[in-house]
Amino acid sequence: MIWGFLGLSMAAFVLTGAVLGSALGLAGFAMLHIHAGGATQQGVVAVWNIFTEYTLTSVPLFILLGEVLVASGFAMAPLFGRLPGGLLHTNIAVCTVFGAVSGSSMSVAAAVGSVAYPELKARGYDRGEVVGSLAGGGTLGLLIPPSLSLLIYGALTDTSIGRLFLAGVIPGLMVAVLFMVWIVIRATTKPSIAPVEPRVAILTALGALWRIWPLLVLIASVLGSLFAGIATPTEAAGVGVLAAAILGFTMGDLTLRKCFKALMGTAITFGVVAVVFMGAVVLAQSIQLLGLPQQLVEVISVWGISKYWMLVLIVVLYLILGCFFDGLSMMIMTLPIVFPLLTGLGFDPIWLGVIVTIMIEVGMLTPPVGMNLFVLVGITNREVTLEEAAVASIPYWLVLLSSVLILTVVPGIATWLPTQAFG
Repeated sequence: MIWGFLGLSMAAFVLTGAVLGSALGLAGFAMLHIHAGGATQQGVVAVWNIFTEYTLTSVPLFILLGEVLVASGFAMAPLFGRLPGGLLHTNIAVCTVFGAVSGSSMSVAAAVGSVAYPELKARGYDRGEVVGSLAGGGTLGLLIPPSLSLLIYGALTDTSIGRLFLAGVIPGLMVAVLFMVWIVIRATTKPSIAPVEPRVAILTALGALWRIWPLLVLIASVLGSLFAGIATPTEAAGVGVLAAAILGFTMGDLTLRKCFKALMGTAITFGVVAVVFMGAVVLAQSIQLLGLPQQLVEVISVWGISKYWMLVLIVVLYLILGCFFDGLSMMIMTLPIVFPLLTGLGFDPIWLGVIVTIMIEVGMLTPPVGMNLFVLVGITNREVTLEEAAVASIPYWLVLLSSVLILTVVPGIATWLPTQAFG
């Protein structure tokens, strides 16, 4: 009866047109009032506790870091002209580097796409392939630390942020390599997608690396201070924002007007995230008080469902939700059930954070709400339609799903590095 009430109340509040955060919160308060003896105050206390946590203050700072980088207009020299697919590989490489200083997938796609698309279009690259590589590469902003999704996951589940950030490093690099492998295969089977680039001497190509030193400084300032134990996630984010602002004003295109725009963008983005976060916390409190995850674990043990089949069902659930919700909203909405359920079945919480983040990345490429697709369609001034962008991103969508399978078979890819660092 409680499960039925939960589903009907959430559906009812969503259908009224309420924003997702409000719908989640109202459903949670209804559960607390009707099924938990009117303990609605517990929802208020839970929201207060989570929003006064010091760790959560790093969320707007990492959002601001991404906004400042987009406004600064940093670029990276092309280094992959020798490979089949040419500068399409540069899109993946730049997104990987950019993802190491920006926790937002859309920020990475926007920053790299605004520079790369006009250049590659002028060179004669297939427009759909360019957008597909940018859409796929942009998702690395959520997996390569510092990751906004891993940060929120850690705050919601009380999991070590440092371990989660380290857990995303090797899977993020693995996904980047798989993206490049696909580009090689695609360019080999259909050479017309990319023109033959003039061969550049190795020393000349390596000498061009000096152009990316601002991003390397940012990576060192953010991740170095965090992993060295010098700074907390919040302090590391603050250091990153300061370094990005200094480099943006001195080496990039950052101005006071763009800085103000970045601050406004940060406030709007965090406001949206915070409302969803607030509603999810209330819902999570009601679910926890009523013991619903424990009931699910007991039912699964009685039915004899394998934990891996349950993981498959959760992946399918994320694929369906990815068609209707943006990634962070989807994660915040589902974690109150998914986290205790899967960790109760024996899955490692650090590993699970990486899996959930990858499924969010899949959602960023899934129409009709694939945010990376919308960002890139806007950057192309609709020269590439949403349908064309979605079709071009399908291989990258499949690569991300394949990486979930790889990590399930070899979970050490995600857990080895944090284990070595923290024991």
